[in-house]
Amino acid sequence: MAAPRSPLSRLFTVLLAGLLAGLALAVAALPGNLLLGFTARSALASYASLPASLRTPATPQRSYLYANDGKTLITTFYDVNRTDVALADIAPVMRQAIVAAEDRRFYDHGGADLRGLARALVANVKGGGTEQGGSTLTMQYVRNVLKTDPTRTAEERAAATDPTVGRKIQEIRYASALDKSLGKDEILDRYLNIAYFGSGAYGIAAASQRYFGKPPAQLTLAESALLAGLVQSPDAYSPISGDKDEALTRRSYVLDSMVATGAITAAQAAQAKAEPLTLHPTAQPNGCTAVSQGHDDWGYFCDYLRRWWVTQPAFGATVAEREQALRSGGYTVVTSLDPKVQATAQQQATKVYSYDNKRALPIAAVQPGTGQVLAMAVNRHYSLDGNPAGQANYPNTVNPLISGGTSVDGYQAGSTFKLFTMLAALEAGRTLSTGFDAPAKLPTRYAAEGPGSCDGHWCPANANPDWMDGYRMMWDGFGRSVNTYFVWLAEQVGQDKVVEMAQRLGITFRADSDAAFAKDNAANWGSFTLGVAATTPLDLANAYATVAAEGTYCTPVPVVSVTDANGEKVPVGQPSCKRVLDADVARAATDAARCPVGQQSAFGQCNGGTATGVNDILDGRPVAGKTGSSEQNSTETFVGFTPQVAVAGIAANPDDPADEVGSAVQTKVIDAVARVIATAVKGQPEKAFAAPSHELAGDPHRPVDRPAVPDRRQQPTDDNPGDFLQRWLNNRRG
Repeated sequence: MAAPRSPLSRLFTVLLAGLLAGLALAVAALPGNLLLGFTARSALASYASLPASLRTPATPQRSYLYANDGKTLITTFYDVNRTDVALADIAPVMRQAIVAAEDRRFYDHGGADLRGLARALVANVKGGGTEQGGSTLTMQYVRNVLKTDPTRTAEERAAATDPTVGRKIQEIRYASALDKSLGKDEILDRYLNIAYFGSGAYGIAAASQRYFGKPPAQLTLAESALLAGLVQSPDAYSPISGDKDEALTRRSYVLDSMVATGAITAAQAAQAKAEPLTLHPTAQPNGCTAVSQGHDDWGYFCDYLRRWWVTQPAFGATVAEREQALRSGGYTVVTSLDPKVQATAQQQATKVYSYDNKRALPIAAVQPGTGQVLAMAVNRHYSLDGNPAGQANYPNTVNPLISGGTSVDGYQAGSTFKLFTMLAALEAGRTLSTGFDAPAKLPTRYAAEGPGSCDGHWCPANANPDWMDGYRMMWDGFGRSVNTYFVWLAEQVGQDKVVEMAQRLGITFRADSDAAFAKDNAANWGSFTLGVAATTPLDLANAYATVAAEGTYCTPVPVVSVTDANGEKVPVGQPSCKRVLDADVARAATDAARCPVGQQSAFGQCNGGTATGVNDILDGRPVAGKTGSSEQNSTETFVGFTPQVAVAGIAANPDDPADEVGSAVQTKVIDAVARVIATAVKGQPEKAFAAPSHELAGDPHRPVDRPAVPDRRQQPTDDNPGDFLQRWLNNRRG
């Protein structure tokens, strides 16, 4: 039953009836088009004078995010659940049903059916229980566009449904102008794409999915009649959230109307009426916390994409405009997420630590040469659900544990930072055969107190003296992860050069203490080569991907392509790459990075590694990488790469840096990262690393001077403020 009409609505009805009723009675026998010309010729609007939204609809549409196969749906974003479809992609019975339900004379009138409008108004003035409508499909379309037009103010949108004579006459004028300029099929298509069908579904594509879980091209007669019947009162008749009996009653009404229009036979109508109401409700995901069921791990990648999106000027001048574009622009986004790589990364992360473990293993995978992010996994649910008392980030969190940002500075990555020292040394003209007698402990010029000091100076030590001490070159110094060799090498090159190298390869200092040290005193950051600065798996993977790409740095990017609602490609997401290293320098560093993973350098100088099991997991496929352990094994890290992929994983406690994960987990982290690499390269042709030049390799067989360990016990000078290091160390402990 229709709701009682308000006094204002009745007044509007009486006024408009007085304007048209007499006219309708006088000329009821006239043809519709002649009637329109007789009554409204002087009032017609031209098509050019119509609001832009009526000429080129700007209806909000849902944006879709797919994996890199273009088929696997990650999630959607929307304010309004709508997706436009072509009329050819809507079942013919659906088109016939909506015309029969809402405007039987649609193909006969000129946009505004004054005869039907006047008849409805006269009936409404006389009363009788059920209020009749007189709006054509075209008039309804005008009203729907104007009340949802995102380019109009809230007041203007509200005015589109005002119960006034002026508004109704304007609606008639606009509808008539549209009918003169657009074909009936175009108007019908636009109407079906904007009409509200209840339960949050705008447009026939969303409605078909919402109620029946299918595209509109597959709608049956009974399903079409049901949907067409909802338009009159979408919320009341919705069989999901409203009255199912009313929905079936309306379905019968529509089927009878289709018989009256000749669209179907009485027998077909009877058969459709006899069909039981069979729904397959499908709730469309909205946002990163509503990713596909069973894949809440995709939420971290989705969130990274959203944060990338709001930095792109192509989607608006401000962050707010870009956010709105994602929710209403109808974009199709093919992301760089590889479902297979992501699945392996998630499986491996949760194999090392369960979802409810306070420790975490965030993993990131990046494609060298493009910067495309292939996977972002961690043993957490991307969810706003609550956690047990006292637990901030597990098992549920939406914090960017893998990429960093907001409250996440990152984690110490230990000796993986030795790569930046090696690159800086190679760039400065040192060769891979640069030798040094690495002692068990190396006194430095930096003032320090506590267990790690020697006579008041920082004194780094080797973790395994029996295996690490002695004459080392870059190959075995890197392979065996010899601390004293790389601290010495960093001093020869200049600590500031090492810090700059890391930044050049994309390492971002998110922690205030790190950023301050890098800016104000990088030359005295002696411990930097040991990976004391906080970083993230994504930054680390991309830095190593730069070396894998022979010195070409690519900004990390989460998309392959973005297409707007009109099918046009948006010029965003293309690889943004630049050369930051000489190719030979990158090749030399890669040659040394073969040593840690159990492979051999091009010059046969690998003689031990900290992650030799990687070679077996990759079946001898060319691979390189580096392990990293922070002080007291607070974190354990491994980064591995081939020419096709770079993967990094860091075991840490995101909520408590003082919680030591322990050395025992290192082999698990290595295994996890290696298996992600194996999945990423499966089916791809094996690609070898290019060997570096003999100039950068040097001659490891030629006798060289072996510098003595310098005496670092002198007090720091003014240009060497050793207390700055102590202050930084104290900040890190805090």
